[in-house]
Amino acid sequence: MAEFICNLKRYRQLKCLTQEQLAKMVGVRRETIMRLEAGKYNPSLKLAIDISKAVETPIETLFVFEESK
Repeated sequence: MAEFICNLKRYRQLKCLTQEQLAKMVGVRRETIMRLEAGKYNPSLKLAIDISKAVETPIETLFVFEESK
């Protein structure tokens, strides 16, 4: 099973955005951003693209799926 690693918090903070601000930019609730950052939610492709654009970071840097050994 693949492990989901989310680097969103680091890149969101580099852009000086709060969870609330990012959530408004991409049209979701703050709780969704919170769950993403905790690695408890896998984003849809559209949401991943929207977040990637908002924090100006490639999707594959923000969201990593590693195969478990």
